[in-house]
Amino acid sequence: MNDRKRSSGEERFWKLAEPLLAQAGVTRSTMMGFPCLRLAGDFFASCDRRTGQLVVKLNEKRATALIDAGRAEPFAPNGRAFREWVSVPERRSRNWSALLDEALRCSAERTRREGSANRGR
Repeated sequence: MNDRKRSSGEERFWKLAEPLLAQAGVTRSTMMGFPCLRLAGDFFASCDRRTGQLVVKLNEKRATALIDAGRAEPFAPNGRAFREWVSVPERRSRNWSALLDEALRCSAERTRREGSANRGR
């Protein structure tokens, strides 16, 4: 049994994840020890337990735009930034639901592209 108390960010993450988990192919998992969501095996969202921040995988252009606008921070575990991933602080949690939806759409698009590429081989 895990007695670890969830952060308010993690609580909010799972509350917002509930409707996404009802969609076909969306599952709970872990990524680098963090709780996360996957679509057909593709990671698309997580919550950083240490900071309570939402972590989402978009596309590189959108991630860069959010960082440049000051609406997100680079996701850089161990000091290496992931180009398509951003961290969104709890103070911007009103945007989390829309970003989770966007991350799911991006994941669906990646899954479709990869499926099409594999069928062509």
